[in-house]
Amino acid sequence: MNIAENINKKKLTQKVFSLLLLLITLIVIVFVFGIIIYLIIKGGSALTWEFLTQKPSGGMKEGGISTVIIGTLYLVLGTLILSLPIGILAAVYLNEYARKNRLTRIIRLSIVNMAGVPSVVFGLFGLGFFVIFLNFGRSIIAGSLTLALLILPTIITSTEEALKSVPATYRHASLALGATKWQTIIKIVLPRAMPGIITGAVLGVGRAAGETAPILFTAAAFFQPNLPKSVFSQVMALPYHLYVMVTQVADAPDDKKWGTALVLLLIVLFFASIATAIRTRARLRKKE
Repeated sequence: MNIAENINKKKLTQKVFSLLLLLITLIVIVFVFGIIIYLIIKGGSALTWEFLTQKPSGGMKEGGISTVIIGTLYLVLGTLILSLPIGILAAVYLNEYARKNRLTRIIRLSIVNMAGVPSVVFGLFGLGFFVIFLNFGRSIIAGSLTLALLILPTIITSTEEALKSVPATYRHASLALGATKWQTIIKIVLPRAMPGIITGAVLGVGRAAGETAPILFTAAAFFQPNLPKSVFSQVMALPYHLYVMVTQVADAPDDKKWGTALVLLLIVLFFASIATAIRTRARLRKKE
């Protein structure tokens, strides 16, 4: 009797816990979709062809956000080019070559702690080091370097986890056939870990695209309707442009503010969707 009661209690506890998790998940989903729907209602009317293809004008009260979108993509591309090779190589060293000792534990702990550092701290570091000390000025290169530092922990961690997911038998078989360790990593390990690596990189870039504080100090221009001429030029970017319109542009049309916010959200969601699609496809391939 006691055994039956214990089993029933465990089943009841499991059901309650499952329902609680389901309720929390539904609340989060409702909030997320609520934000998206609200932005669509408020800013959907602004998403016209002219708004997306014209330059800002009239002190940002008129025109569109074409150069702002392109400037954001410049920063994202620069960030990806700078952070991806360094992040992958660092993860390969930590997972494939580094010995498990106190030093590697400290390095991994530092990487985890870097992921929790507020973005404004990265922005101030970029201002002091890239903008002033290296004399890059407020520019695309300074902003991209700062954002690259911001997302490096994400790329390193996701790449290392992807490398760990590759079975050790693959490595042993390759080495047994006469391949060197480096050849094994390049031709066997990295290709099978690539979905996880790309997922981490895309999520990191999605975060970089939505950050305001780092580019506020290192790259963003208040108003520059023309495209930058070099990587040492300032650039307009969606997060900072939205901040300026809301806080510093008097009588800016509300539909343009909400439209800019909606475009920024759609770009971030686009990167997140790519990461989800890559991860799902990789899981389906493993099942096959």
